[in-house]
This record gives sequence, C-alpha cells and structure tokens, in this order.
Amino acid sequence: MEAAAVPDGQYTAVAYRLIGGGRCGEAVSLLSRELQKSCRSRGGLSLLGYCHYQLQDFAAAAECYEQLAALHPELEAYRLYQAQALYKAGLYAEALRAAGPLLDLPAYQGRALRLQAAIHYAQGDLPAAKSLVEEALAAAADGGPGTTEDPSERADAEIMLGCLLYRQGRHEEASGKFAGAMQVLGYCPELSYNMALCCYAAKQYAPALKHISDIIERGIHQHPELSVGMTTEGIDVRSVGNTLLLHRTALVEAFNLKAAIEYQLHNLKAAQEALTDMPPRAEEELDPVTLHNQALMNMDSQPTEGFEKLQFLLLQNPCPPETFGNLLLLYCKHQYYDLAADVLAENAHLTYKLLTPYLYNFLDAIITCQTAPEEAFHKLDDSAGTLAEQLRKLTKQVQEARQNWDDEAVKKAVNEYDETLDKYIPVLMAQAKIYWDMKNYTMVEKIFRKSVEFCNEHEVWKLNVAHVLFMQENKYKEAISFYEPIVKKHYDNILHVSAIVLANLCVSYILTSQNEDAEELMRKIEKGEEQLSYSNPDKNIYHLCIVNLVIGTLYCVKGNYDFGISRVIKSLEPYNKKLSTDTWYYAKRCFLSLLENMSKHMIMLRDSVIQECIQFLKQCELYGRHIPAVIEQPLEEKRMHSGKNTVTYEARLLRALMYKIIG
Repeated sequence: MEAAAVPDGQYTAVAYRLIGGGRCGEAVSLLSRELQKSCRSRGGLSLLGYCHYQLQDFAAAAECYEQLAALHPELEAYRLYQAQALYKAGLYAEALRAAGPLLDLPAYQGRALRLQAAIHYAQGDLPAAKSLVEEALAAAADGGPGTTEDPSERADAEIMLGCLLYRQGRHEEASGKFAGAMQVLGYCPELSYNMALCCYAAKQYAPALKHISDIIERGIHQHPELSVGMTTEGIDVRSVGNTLLLHRTALVEAFNLKAAIEYQLHNLKAAQEALTDMPPRAEEELDPVTLHNQALMNMDSQPTEGFEKLQFLLLQNPCPPETFGNLLLLYCKHQYYDLAADVLAENAHLTYKLLTPYLYNFLDAIITCQTAPEEAFHKLDDSAGTLAEQLRKLTKQVQEARQNWDDEAVKKAVNEYDETLDKYIPVLMAQAKIYWDMKNYTMVEKIFRKSVEFCNEHEVWKLNVAHVLFMQENKYKEAISFYEPIVKKHYDNILHVSAIVLANLCVSYILTSQNEDAEELMRKIEKGEEQLSYSNPDKNIYHLCIVNLVIGTLYCVKGNYDFGISRVIKSLEPYNKKLSTDTWYYAKRCFLSLLENMSKHMIMLRDSVIQECIQFLKQCELYGRHIPAVIEQPLEEKRMHSGKNTVTYEARLLRALMYKIIG
C-alpha cells in the first residue's frame, strides 16, 4: 500500500485494519514509513514490534521493544516483550539480561522465571531450568511474590515441568503434565503435539498417531486457508509463509512427527507424503526439522540435494541434534569415508554433545576400516563384546521378571533388549563386511555363528547368513534353509521379497536338482507380476527379469553360453518394461564375459546365437537412450559425460566389439 493512499490521521486505523486482516507484511511497510517521520511514536513502535513478532522476525521485534523500553522505562511490559523476542530469536544471553530486572517485580516475577527457565532449557542447562520452574511453582503455591490467581500461569509452569520430565526420559509423567495443563487451558494443538511426542519417544506409535490426527483434522477444519494436502494432490498453491497462526496450529510439527513415525515403521512413501501434506512454504522458509526430514526421507531418490541440506543445517545454530550423526552415517553408507572423517575432525565440539559413545565408536571403527581393517575389526569386536554382555544380562532380567509374574518389568526388559539388539546388529554386520570384502566367506560365517544366541530370529541376520552360505558354492542346501522362511513369510505378496533373494533361492534349487521347486517359485513370481500389472499398468516390475538374469549368469559362469545368453536376452523382453540400469548391469557382465572368451578362442558360438546377440544389442540401443548405464555417486566432482553414461552408448560399444571379434 502506497503512503499516498493513506489520508492524514488514518495511519493507525489503516494499520489496525491490515493487522486484523492478517496482512502484517503490508502493515510493517506502512508503519516503517511512518516511523521515519516520527521515530519516537509509542503506538507506531508497539504495532511494528507486534507485526514483526507475528511474522516471526523476532530480532526486528526485539529492536522495537528495546526502543520502547528505553523511551518508556516505567512500562516493564516492554522489557518482558523484548526478552521474549530475544529468546525466540535464539539470542539467549541477551534474553537473560533483559529478563533479569523483572525478577524483582512481583507482577512479572512468575513470567520472568518461566522465561529464564525456557532459555536455560533451550541451552541444554536442565538443572538450572528445573530450579527456576520449581521456584516459580513454589512462589505461586506459598502466596509469595509473583503469586497470581490466573490458573493459566501455573499451567504454563506445569508444561515446562513436563518438558523437563520428557528430557529425563520420563515420558509417561511428562504426558500427564501436558494432559493436566490441557484440562486447565482447553484444547491446545501444541500440547497435543507434546503428548504425541511423548508417545513417540516411548514407541507407542498408535496413540501418537491419534494425537497427530486430531491436530491435523482441527487444522484443516479451522484453517482451510493453510492448504493442507494440496501439494501431495499436485495442486500448485502459493506459500502460506511462516506466520504465528501456522505455528499455533502445530501442523508443521505434527506432519514432521507423522513422517518420523512412518519412517520408523519403514513406510517410506507414507513418510514422504506426510512431508508434502504440510502447509506449503518456499524452500527458504522451511524450518530446520522439515529440511532435515526432507533430506533424510528423499535420500534414495535425491541424494545430492539430501547431502546439501544436511551440510547446510550443520552450519546453522541451532540445528536438529540428529543432523550430525545422520550426515556421518550417510557419508559412510555412500562410502565417503574421507568426508566423514573431515566432518568429525572439524566438529569435535559436537562429538561429545551430539553423538552417543556407541555411535561415536561405531563411526570411528567404520572410518578406520578403510586404512586399517584389522584395527577396525578389534574396535568393533570390543563394542560387540560389550553389547553381547548387556544382551545376556537383559535376557536374565526377562526370565526373572517372568518368574515373578511382573508384566511391567518384562515389558521394560524386552524393550531394552530390542534396543540393544538394534545396536548389536550393525556392529556385527560391519565386522562381517570386513571379511566379506576380502571374499573370506568362511570367516563371515564364523562371525555369524558366534552371534546365533541373540540373532537367530532377526530378519537381517538370517538374510545375511543365507547370502554368505550361497556365496560359498558348496552350501546351497543350507542357504535354502535360510532363504525359504524369508520367502514363505511373504509368499502371498511375493513381490515384497527382494528380487535378489528370489533369484538366489531359484539358483540354489537348480544347483541342488530341485528344478520343480524353482519352476514353481518362478510361476508364483510371474503370477504376482501379472496381477500387479493389471492394477498398476504403468509400474515397471523387475523381479522375474532379475531371477532370469541371475540364472542366465549362472549358466554363463558354468560355460554354457548358448543357453545362458539366450536366457539373459529373453529376460529383458519387452525392452520398454524390463530394461533399466540394474537389469543392464547383469546383462552386460554376461556379454563382456562372452566377448572375452570369444576373443581368446576359448568358446565358439553358433551363428544363430551371434545374430540373436546383435539384434538384442540393437534393441538395447533403441530403448536405452534415456537410461543411465551406471548410477553416479551424488558428491562426485567430475561427472561422467551424459552421452556416454547411457545404455545406448554401452550397447553400441559391445556391438562394435562383437563385430570386431567375429570379423
């Protein structure tokens, strides 16, 4: 709104109209221009501070209230507002200084104590925060200075006590405090979110999702202008901005928590949808938690962007405490061990603050493994020994609790056992990987056998035992005994099983002369793919293709290239549905092996098979123009030539080699 459009003497009325209509940004422009003429206007500064606060520009709001406190030292409320704005801006030392004088004023003592407690809580100084909250509660209860008849102030102190209990791991008690406060204050989305967070921390996901559902339903009903769910539906809507209204609905927090729960339950698609369901905002408007969750939950499809977001967050203060550990783990997962080591060295101050001893020792061993595998193995062995001892103690506790018919103790011990086992498995797998990379499969099997007392029911352990037995080439029957239960568990939804597990089981059947079992499994996979293609005709499914590719590879390895190559070729039909980066990887390995043996005159192929190979490579050229031949690592500085990193380019290269060899 232009200044000329506002008649003299109407600025205040127009400003109030803009604020009442939620147009705080326009009100800020108007008030800022007016204050250039009259910089000491109490009304103008007060409204400007309010607008900045509503827009969550807390530093600017604090400046306004600081000026007001200097102009009107008799009005202590401005000092309180200044301290609150500084706290919200993350300027904790300044906020403590601003709130200090208010402790001596009976009318403001309670609020000042709670504000100082919140500041210490945000800084991680829990003992100081607890002391201040207890002081505020005691002052109110004893009728001393700061006593107020307003029950909402006591409820605020109870909420802070709940937050402290949450940080101490006393989630049920914390939830009780929040529920009690809600009875006094009425329904409050932020309190409902706090209770959901307590349930999440206690791994009670169903009640957590119930609280989240309440928040979302109320948000949609009361504030349709926040466009909840529009982005997921593919509707292009403008950003709703970071308003105080959005903050009070707790919708962003609720959707982030919903995403975290779905992620923990391995429902990645539902987790991604939860993030797109939240009210739309521009990327520069996103809060750190949303940015962190976006990076984490889209890491498989957008790894480069994910790393960029996590690296950016690590430079911010504050950032979600999980950022540091997750960035290091993802570096190690993508084999950027040097980067992980650099981040650890550059952020030594965060190591003790944000990493548990277990996670630090695990990361240290994984990074060490690249230069000193023997030393890394011993580090991992120490961790595994400590965790194994904890598991034995917890097993004993479970048995004793069951003998004493103590259901609560049983539940607690079982939960602790599961949490400890979840730490033990990655350590065990990291140990096994050291020998797996050396192709010492006998030693890998030995490591797994040592852990059988704890892990014999764990899916990850059973799957990896099956793989290591399969790789030894003389233990296919034992491999079948581990693969079969995994497949039969999901037999009605066979496509939920990894394609490589199905392929390895088929190969094991063939090599132990159980051809009927192999054929039956392949028919089951084919039937599953047909059913899925009816319900979702655009979805490409590769299970049967990969099974046939692995079987074809097996025959090629055994020297039967006539049958093996034909099987590989047929497995990729139709090419528009079956040709992908993964399937091309298996196919080209067989062709390279074939060409190598042909060039050495170790095998001779029938002309009909050679013509079949050439026609196959021509089809791959035709359909592989937009299919990457290899998936590039996300942080590679030197990218492959886009024209060379295609199936078309590699298929043409293989065809040229074949022409050269056959003359």
